[in-house]
Amino acid sequence: MADPINITLPDGSQREMPAGTTGLEIAKSISDGLARQALSVRVDDEVWDLDRPITRDAAVAVLTWRDKEGKSTYWHSSAHLLAEALEALYPGVKFGIGPPIDQGFYYDVDLGDKKIQQEDLAAIEEKMKELARRDAPYERREVSKEDALDYFRNKGDEYKVELLEDLADGEITFYEQGAFVDLCRGPHIRSTGAIKNPKLLTLAGAYWRGDESRPQLTRIYGITFPKKKELDEYLERLELARQRDHRKLGRELELFAMSPRVGPGLPLFLPKGAILRETLSDFLKREQVKQGYEPVVTPHIGRLELFKTSGHYPYYKDSQFPPMFDDEAEQTGYLLKPMNCPHHIEIYSTKPRSYRDLPIRYAEFGQVYRHEQSGELGGLTRVRGFTVDDAHIFCRPDQIEAEFVKAAKLTMKILSALDFTDYRAQVSLRDPNNKEKYVGEDAQWQSAEDAIRRAAVTAGLDTVEVEGEAAFYGPKLDFMIRDALGREWQTGTVQLDYNLPERFDLSYVGEDNQKHRPVMIHRAPFGSLERFIGVLIEHTGGNFPLWLAPVQVMVLPIGQDYFDYAERVAAELREHGLRVEVDSRSEKVGYKIRGAETQKIPYMLVVGSKEAESGTVAVRVHGQGAQEVVDIQAFAARALGEISEAIGP
Repeated sequence: MADPINITLPDGSQREMPAGTTGLEIAKSISDGLARQALSVRVDDEVWDLDRPITRDAAVAVLTWRDKEGKSTYWHSSAHLLAEALEALYPGVKFGIGPPIDQGFYYDVDLGDKKIQQEDLAAIEEKMKELARRDAPYERREVSKEDALDYFRNKGDEYKVELLEDLADGEITFYEQGAFVDLCRGPHIRSTGAIKNPKLLTLAGAYWRGDESRPQLTRIYGITFPKKKELDEYLERLELARQRDHRKLGRELELFAMSPRVGPGLPLFLPKGAILRETLSDFLKREQVKQGYEPVVTPHIGRLELFKTSGHYPYYKDSQFPPMFDDEAEQTGYLLKPMNCPHHIEIYSTKPRSYRDLPIRYAEFGQVYRHEQSGELGGLTRVRGFTVDDAHIFCRPDQIEAEFVKAAKLTMKILSALDFTDYRAQVSLRDPNNKEKYVGEDAQWQSAEDAIRRAAVTAGLDTVEVEGEAAFYGPKLDFMIRDALGREWQTGTVQLDYNLPERFDLSYVGEDNQKHRPVMIHRAPFGSLERFIGVLIEHTGGNFPLWLAPVQVMVLPIGQDYFDYAERVAAELREHGLRVEVDSRSEKVGYKIRGAETQKIPYMLVVGSKEAESGTVAVRVHGQGAQEVVDIQAFAARALGEISEAIGP
């Protein structure tokens, strides 16, 4: 009999089991129901197949559809099932990568001279169902590098050969199901029979390894669910998401446009979109003034040496636009700024600082640039030129927690004003197994991480910790918001940085008359303003709150005889600071109302003979249709009160 091992379960209880026990056997020892639902198992910090033997003492959690890692295992296996179906239907197909993603999976494939169209996806789905019904097991096999290379060279799949060349002998595994063999680390579910209701969603192009100079592959996105009801609900949400797509609404509501002549990923904000972003910016600027921030303005470029000192070059080199070299041999010249931080540091350095001066808080809506891959661009949510609501706080070590808490609470206030009430705070840490990606000493990182944990508790935030998501210069507190469609987005961030002050040799004179090193806090409640607006459009469906709507009030005269009165109403309301337009088209009032509803105008004021005689307006609320007649000043007071309640005076 094998020597026993100790298995620690998530509730802290321990079980003694024979070495070689599998995750499935552990699940059965807990309950038959859990064993039936089990998809994979977490062994310490790794996710394994259910049938993989466990030979050491370990903390073990059985993963089901309710767990993120369980879904990921299910969708990873579904990607392999898609690949098997493609190989059956398109002989000679070559495979790139096929990972699970947040919602479903994809596979990148090279079909040679063949093409897959949207109408072909149904046939591929049917083949997936047919293969799933065979209930073939997913079998893991360790393979030597030589044998693995021989297999894929003989198969003629150069993409897998290239992936293998980056791997070390002894860490290579194949997974097989039915007639399909793939290079894969796993994990996978036990067999294909558990995969139900496949749905292939979209096709896209994707350059091999994200390199525009390499072949463009066909990316097939899909999703699967254990129950048909779950698929139906997902497709309903997907349809709602299509209706709320910020690119679609951006066109319909005349908020922004993309021009191929300007370039991909470089949005043009139209007048209404500009009002929207300026209103958001003004709101934050008012709040910043209350907290003692000072405005600064910096240029769009800087000397390459500046970004070498900061570490943005070369740490962000792969996602930056090429430098503008004065002397390529000497590597001197200029760079479109990828971040505002170095410019703000230079402002701090313009004169000596005393401990009495700190904290110093600089704020700027600064434009930055990233050379994102064209295949990754998407409306406003992934762009090449964007505005960061950046602020940098230079403070003493004893001021860190108070300043960090203030910055976190400011972000919370912004989210609340925009009805983002469902969010979580993520403490983003560096990857302890890949420290070369980061600058700074271990002691500084530990101090920064502990300070963020304390500040989050003081701010009343429940947090989760995720390794590998820190900025290269320090850990951060990221706000992960959930929108009205249940999707999660990372928006606001507060970051703690001991390293850039060190790299730029920043100092202040302390009470002891000696030089000391300040600490930097990077803070951006919106993050990317463009991305935030894209998320906001989809969260609201374009139904912006009154304070934010580009056009808050539309005055609708029922005929030409009342155009003058409509203009007088608009003028009076503009005197109160409201954004008002008059629909003076020669159309029936019903047509005008439908137009204003389509444009999602919060208030429509219908005016005719009675209103002109009495100095009143007939008020319609967007989406409600009911009318009430009030005088102009009463309506103005009502609208201003609504705005004040939402964002303060």
